[in-house]
Order: sequence, then C-alpha cells, then structure tokens
Amino acid sequence: VDQGHEVHVAYQTSGNIAVHDWDALRYAEFMLEFSEQHGDISEVEQKLYRKVIKFLRNKKSSDADLPEVRSIKGLIRRGEARAGARFTGLDDNHIHFLDMPFYETGRTRKKPLGEADIQVVADLMQKVKPHQVYAAGDLADPHGTHRVCLDAIFGAYKWLEKESWIKDCWLWLYRGAWHEWAIHEIEMAVPMSPQQLRRKRQAIFMHQSQKDRPPFPGSDNREFWQRAEDRNRDTANTYRALGLAEYEAMEAFVRWKG
Repeated sequence: VDQGHEVHVAYQTSGNIAVHDWDALRYAEFMLEFSEQHGDISEVEQKLYRKVIKFLRNKKSSDADLPEVRSIKGLIRRGEARAGARFTGLDDNHIHFLDMPFYETGRTRKKPLGEADIQVVADLMQKVKPHQVYAAGDLADPHGTHRVCLDAIFGAYKWLEKESWIKDCWLWLYRGAWHEWAIHEIEMAVPMSPQQLRRKRQAIFMHQSQKDRPPFPGSDNREFWQRAEDRNRDTANTYRALGLAEYEAMEAFVRWKG
C-alpha cells in the first residue's frame, strides 16, 4: 500500500467458530443495553438479544451455536479484520468478506469444499484481476481450514485458466502462525524493518478475539503475534547465518506453479 500498489484483502471464511462464547455474550449484552439506554429497541429485537444472552449463559460444550450466535461471532471477526486492514492503509472497498459456505456448520467439523466455495473466490478474482495473489500455505493448521481455503484458490485458478490475465497472475504462499518454509524452498524473501514488524504486530493486535488464548491455538502456547514475529526473525537470522545481509525480520514466500 505504501508503495502505491492497489491492494485488496479477502477473508475467505467468517471465522465464527474461533470466537469465545464470552466475547459473543459481551457483545450481545452491549447491544441490548445500548438499545435500552437510548429507548430505540423493538420488542422483536429485545427478544432476540435476550434469546442469545440466555443461550450463551447456559450453553454446554456439546451445544452447537444458534445461527444468531454464529452471526454475532462472525461480525466480531469481520470488525477486527476490517480494523486490521484499515490500520495497514486499505480502503474499505478493498476489503472483501467471502463467507465461504463450507465453513458455516457451527462446529469444528466442516462441510467438504464445494463449487459454491470455489465460485466466490473465482468471482472476486475475476472482478479484481490481480497481478499477484498471496495466500496462507499453513497446512499445519490444526482444524484444516487453511487447507480447504487453499484448495478453493487452486480451484479458482483452474476455473479461470482460459482467462488471458490469469497467465500472469502469480500465486505466492506464505506461512502464518505455524511452520515456516524450509530455507531451500523459499523463492522470495521480503526484508522487514523494526518499524514494519511493529506495524504488523499492531495489525495482528486488532484481532482482539484471537489474542491471549484463542479457541484453537494448536500445540503452541505462544500467541499468534509472537509466533509470527519469531518466525520472521528466525528466517532473517537464517539468511544472516548464510552470509547475506542482516535484517530485523523477513517474510518468506513460495510460488505455486500449478
């Protein structure tokens, strides 16, 4: 963004199952109390808020979320994502929420990837016609969502293979909260200054529901921002050990070649 590129960010899933119940309860109570304070709440809305609050206060671990609860949790993630993207300089019309259908089960077990999932990705790519796409290649994701999202992107590339612009649209894969690429696999490494690393950390902090102890942290007890920074610094240290220039951190990418 700072270099003048037209950047779009797409959030493929709602992320609603990765929000704690207490966060959703806090927002539901806020909406009810705010509306009551201002005297601008209908009986239908009041019943809805109270239904959600009652459910969350009495929810058992085996209970699937109500659709209304999933909606609140999804909106929490959407607001956090929008705040993080804005912090990095993106305009709102360059922030896209795809809400891929496979994810919307209310449980950790998702539906198989379907044509509707690939379609929403392909539609956005056709609209934007990007020169480069960057996607999470975190196949170590403990509940497999990244794998399915990546397969949807692969599927979209396949669907669009006859488009003239797609031939020059490179797909770069990065790693996020889990394992970094092996040094011999890396095809592009982008140096980061201390200021850029702090900016990345602050953007991650905007995702408040994922701080401290998120619902699905995997086996690593570190917070996501700590994992990301450690990974970036370790990559820079590896390049330095090989005799290359010294940087605060580096982001590594591998190009998908189909």
